[in-house]
Amino acid sequence: MIRTLFETPSAYRPSDAEIAAPVPPVQAVLFDFSNTLFQMIDLEAWLRRVGSAADRLAVLDEPGAVAGISDQLRAAFRLPFVVALQEGRDLSSAQHRRAMWGWWEQVDFLRGAEEAAYRELTAPDAWVPYPDTEPVLRALHQRGLRVGIVSDFAWDLRIHLAHHGLDALIDTCVISYEQGREKPDPQLFLKACADLGADPRATLMVGDNPVRDGGAAACGLRTYILPAEHRTGERGLTDVQRLVV
Repeated sequence: MIRTLFETPSAYRPSDAEIAAPVPPVQAVLFDFSNTLFQMIDLEAWLRRVGSAADRLAVLDEPGAVAGISDQLRAAFRLPFVVALQEGRDLSSAQHRRAMWGWWEQVDFLRGAEEAAYRELTAPDAWVPYPDTEPVLRALHQRGLRVGIVSDFAWDLRIHLAHHGLDALIDTCVISYEQGREKPDPQLFLKACADLGADPRATLMVGDNPVRDGGAAACGLRTYILPAEHRTGERGLTDVQRLVV
């Protein structure tokens, strides 16, 4: 095995022959889910769903109500004990519920309506694909590439794929709450590659978090990190098609 002075941290060991050979072409693509393929409905739409379910809809029609709730949510999310609750929240559904309850209890509009709020957070139509999600997934599928999702998520995101008719375009989903691990744990990326029958060195990971999604690079995958910004239009996924030529 070739050694160098400055070793690159990695969870894989390619052979000397693989190191010397050309980099293999991409045969499979993994995607993050939240803020990469899908995004949650906007805050006001979610609050109105919660308000309707909890008989609090009239509150939202008061001047400045939505902005005020938004400010409370942001302030509450910075509270030290709320921050602590978010650690490892996607490792299980129970941990995620505790994290959300601890946050929402600090917000006047949501206090006492946590169950309704959680139902509306996890509803099949509460998460929507970006405009370029389906075209890119379909193009990759038609080119014969295997496609998977690796996501830190606390419930079965497949319900959102199915709701929007995209489940047939995804070959595997590796979800943190099912595995008891969160990204950048290498086992999540390696399991997805194994599910797809793909060599990690011939696999591309696409996400929006350089630490969590970029961790795939330590497993031998190539990574493409999207800007971490809120998008109302296309996400920029068409660039992925140029990376798999």
